[in-house]
Amino acid sequence: MKNGLPFKADLATTAMGILPHEDVDQALELAFSLDIPFWPQLPRLSFFEDMYVQALQKFPGAVLDERAGRIYIDTQRFYNELEVFFAHEEDLCWFALSDSDSLVYRRFLERDLAPYIAVHGQVISPVSLALKIVDENGIPIVYNDDIRAVAFLFIRNRVNQQYRELAARNKRAFVWIDDPGLEFIFNAMSGYDHIKARDELHEFYEGVEGPRGLHLCGNPDWDFLLSLNIDIISLNAYGFGDIFVKYDRVKDFIKNGGTVSWGIVPTYEEELAREDAGTTADRLETMWKPLTGTGIAAAEIAARSLLAPATCNLLNPDRTLTVERAFRHLAELSGLLKERYIS
Repeated sequence: MKNGLPFKADLATTAMGILPHEDVDQALELAFSLDIPFWPQLPRLSFFEDMYVQALQKFPGAVLDERAGRIYIDTQRFYNELEVFFAHEEDLCWFALSDSDSLVYRRFLERDLAPYIAVHGQVISPVSLALKIVDENGIPIVYNDDIRAVAFLFIRNRVNQQYRELAARNKRAFVWIDDPGLEFIFNAMSGYDHIKARDELHEFYEGVEGPRGLHLCGNPDWDFLLSLNIDIISLNAYGFGDIFVKYDRVKDFIKNGGTVSWGIVPTYEEELAREDAGTTADRLETMWKPLTGTGIAAAEIAARSLLAPATCNLLNPDRTLTVERAFRHLAELSGLLKERYIS
């Protein structure tokens, strides 16, 4: 672990980056309803709001075909454009998201961010990027050592530039990497294994400025993740928290100053309809029992915890309504648990 987060977590609310909204102002208002606002990514609004498209802007060899909705890496173009990348490698401003790269990010930065406990940003992980994005032959770029190596450097610069821009407006800012594909490296069929990924992620995080965070909604090997040098881990606790807390490293992570963002409020319509703040609080407190059974007090866990929705969700038939209810539910849950644990 590096230094931990530069603020007290104390059950503050935050959320992941993707929202189902198609209205920038509505999305921003929802993001700013949280204790720790984030800048929303709105893939329903624009092709360029997709987190993979945003990450690949200026990446050597990237083909971003809006009309076909396709993104891939042209291998020959990659090698032809490497010189441009290396010429700017030390110029972090070159890696900033422009107005055309995101309709939301610059609007977020225009707000007064200083009064908030913290603010956070997000960038797709180089692992997930390399697993999902393919070359012109449909082969994931994770299997091309040259392209994968550049992806790790490129994304690290994206993270550091975003951190600098956010920290200039709120000194307690942080940026986590979003890793939806990380769990697949533990599949026996994956040609890019967890050992290689661990080594490359360790090196990646060594160069990350500010607090080091990782978010994912899946169920990987948690020992693997907690062996990384990170300050905050964000997970889908509603789906996988019962598994997560059984790992011995979780207690050590919290004891050593790490922060857990518990994605405990469901964002699917049918699941959320079965919950209220009381039942969700009970679910989370029950989830903590394997940790309290090892001698760590619930109040200590709470002090090192953030609360969040369980997942991003673009699939509800009511589009934005359930997600907005989940954010209100999240605020109620935070208030209830703060009364119990935060003096």
